[in-house]
Amino acid sequence: MSLTNWYDLLSDDLMPVRASKLDRVARPSLSSVVFDQLLERIVGGAFHPGEALPSERQLCAELGVSRTAVREALARLAQVKLIQIRHGGETRVLDFRATAGLDLLPSIMRRANGRIAAEVARSGFEMRVAIGPDMARLAAERRGNGVLVMLDAAIEAMAAAGDELAVLQQQSLAFWGAIATGSENIAYQLAFNTLRESIKDIPGLAAAQAAELRDLRGYRAIAEAVRKRDGAAAMRAARAHIGIGLDGIAQLHRRKS
Repeated sequence: MSLTNWYDLLSDDLMPVRASKLDRVARPSLSSVVFDQLLERIVGGAFHPGEALPSERQLCAELGVSRTAVREALARLAQVKLIQIRHGGETRVLDFRATAGLDLLPSIMRRANGRIAAEVARSGFEMRVAIGPDMARLAAERRGNGVLVMLDAAIEAMAAAGDELAVLQQQSLAFWGAIATGSENIAYQLAFNTLRESIKDIPGLAAAQAAELRDLRGYRAIAEAVRKRDGAAAMRAARAHIGIGLDGIAQLHRRKS
């Protein structure tokens, strides 16, 4: 499968469903629906920084929901620094690029229609390229024996998985989680956690990363450098390995730009 076809498969489930029993459909809360709609419009530019949002009364009337649902949604938007609520006054839109943190990333990765924002996904992978190699360097220089056990376990599971991309993806996240832990850098660990939560449930992502996920030689090179406490070698190996996945995302972005 061509990596450049990834975008068209993002809403499709690539894994066969063998279970005969259907899962109950979860009904999203009204406040979540309101949150998603307002977030989409703020991030998309329909509401500009400094602009006042419609009043609670107007939002209730336009959306057909209770004031409780609107207030819960506004509280969530304020928590991720998209708006500023002034009690007794107007609620104004903030410039999220200047005020928000990484906790916003999982919310803006997915569009309201369920599709993935290609530019946001590309940004996340570019961030991996920036911090992943340095995480590997620090893990090599600071690591304890427990990190090696986790890295070896992940690699062994990947070797046994063959071409099962879902398993490879799961174990790849475990591998990089061990690298983040071994780095002993709390900022890197929190950034990794955010990226993991942003991408872990994206349908079709494993197919886009297939070349990277199958790169057992790359995983082993990183682990061996960590084992030898060779920070420079760990950084080089991680940069080469992560770059394989970035190529696919870059192709996707060029195709959809």
